[in-house]
Amino acid sequence: MKELKLMKGNEAMAEAAIRCGADGYFGYPITPQSEVLEYLMAERPWDRTGMVVLQAESEVASINMLYGGASTGKKVITSSSSPGISLMQEGLSYLAGAELPCVVINVVRGGPGLGDIQPSQSDYFQSVKGGGHGDYKLFVIAPSSVQESADFVKHAFDVAFKYRIPALILSDGAIGQMMEKVELFESIPRRTDEEVIEQCGSWATTGKTEDRERNIITSLDLIPERLEEHNAKLQAKYKEIEENEILYEEIQTEDADYIIVAYGTSARISQKTLQLAREKGIKLGILRLITLWPFPKKVIAKYANTKKGLLAVEMSEGQLVEDVRLNVEGKIPVYHYGRSGGIIPTPDEVLTAFEKHFM
Repeated sequence: MKELKLMKGNEAMAEAAIRCGADGYFGYPITPQSEVLEYLMAERPWDRTGMVVLQAESEVASINMLYGGASTGKKVITSSSSPGISLMQEGLSYLAGAELPCVVINVVRGGPGLGDIQPSQSDYFQSVKGGGHGDYKLFVIAPSSVQESADFVKHAFDVAFKYRIPALILSDGAIGQMMEKVELFESIPRRTDEEVIEQCGSWATTGKTEDRERNIITSLDLIPERLEEHNAKLQAKYKEIEENEILYEEIQTEDADYIIVAYGTSARISQKTLQLAREKGIKLGILRLITLWPFPKKVIAKYANTKKGLLAVEMSEGQLVEDVRLNVEGKIPVYHYGRSGGIIPTPDEVLTAFEKHFM
């Protein structure tokens, strides 16, 4: 049954994983996402649902455990924060190459390097451009509340299995640590082995029987022509995802002359900026990105013909802004405002930056 609770974003994602019928979590503690693993250990989901929870010896080990679990058709999930996700990049490329569904949570902190433990959005490039090697994509979705933190775990699993693609939930240290009320969805029973075979038996390593051949999971192919065919297959799948899985929210954009483009914490802050601007008679709107990949290219392109300018607001030195500029094709001015090092911009700062560029 549905349940209303006061939870941290990290805790909500952990509880959502249990309620999604996840079969296994493999992770390693790192601030500011350690509550995901801590909540799971305290909640003892192995008693509730039979879910396996394992603290691996490192992030490299946990992503490869994810590969093993996903290979069997099971629902598996991991979480980390920026430096830990960097260590997982090779494994993520393997998962994408082998077309294995799974969910990875990144609660982003300031960088580069070890950086600090404060919230940031400087992992955008790593998430949407492919931080590992090869031509691959991850489905990337960005919550801006604790409620979405919970809901997006379920959605990420759904998309991951629909397309056999790794899904990444891009949170940050503010959303992961803040507490809000969240309505938890009803629990989904874990699938039986028979259901896994029925739903995933065409590709998963569920064993050889009298009426079914064994499946082999690999991302290795030493025949270049065959590997090129595999890449073409992946690109066709990515195109299908771009057609069907884009999510965004337009806030007072219909009559707006200018648009702020933002996601996650920056989008929350920008809603107060919008209010301040409207009080001054400035027709400002917000495009809140929910999926970062696939990216809402057509919406941005539409603004290039109907708006006077765009401001990309992000907690980085300028990453999201590049995709915004790419899709307006130089038709209108696009500016950037960001803070880094774990500093969260204020609504007044964003408004000042907007007025500096456009007023």
